[in-house]
Amino acid sequence: MAANDPGQPPLTSAVASWSRDRAVPASALAVAAHPDDVEFGAGGTLAKWAAAGCVVHHLVCTDGSKGTWDASADLAALVARRQDEQREAARRLAGDTAAGPREVRFLGRVDGDLTSDRQTVSDVARIIRELRPEVVLGHDPWKRYRLHPDHRHAGWLVCDGIVAARDPHFFPEHGLAPHRPSALLLWEADEPNHVEDVTAFVDRKLAALEAHESQFETTMHAADASELGAFRTRIRTRLAELGAPHGLAAAELFAQLTDL
Repeated sequence: MAANDPGQPPLTSAVASWSRDRAVPASALAVAAHPDDVEFGAGGTLAKWAAAGCVVHHLVCTDGSKGTWDASADLAALVARRQDEQREAARRLAGDTAAGPREVRFLGRVDGDLTSDRQTVSDVARIIRELRPEVVLGHDPWKRYRLHPDHRHAGWLVCDGIVAARDPHFFPEHGLAPHRPSALLLWEADEPNHVEDVTAFVDRKLAALEAHESQFETTMHAADASELGAFRTRIRTRLAELGAPHGLAAAELFAQLTDL
């Protein structure tokens, strides 16, 4: 797997001390740089948790306005489309579960221009305080050789946002009680230490990914839905490779932090 492929970390054989399959949290918040990043990074895990009753919220930091190779694209229309796609992806991950209400929120920062500035940290911390998730998930900001700046900054935002949300003297202007999640799971992890068995949820992960129809060409290398076979095979193969060292048919890997 190349360093800039989305979603999952490189393979490693040092798995003896890893943790495995967290108890299903009551609620989770996945914080992503762009629409579709959540599904690449943690779609199987979130689908599994949702099926067991977890309320899964999504926060997307950018507007996804650079997610096309069409130089003449209507970017306002693309932004609106990508928000609709993210909402549909969240619905597909949740399936028919009655857990709710789920929220899909957007910070609306310009794609490619995301920064981990004070105001954006405040915005992320406010949402953590409002939604009060038991577990937060996001990009690993320490991933080596990651080129895309939005992924790096989204990782810093989730880490900095958790610190700010947990302590009462950060952003008291929110007028909200502090909230300390019990765990942070980072996908695209540079040094993963936690594995989730997603064997039964690969199809739902793929269905959620395929909600992002605007990204068929740029990310999935398919002109339309009829050409998604190679993409599906690539995702299935990757999850199988990640699961094999753990005796699993399919897995997603994370760096898990619990001392928050």
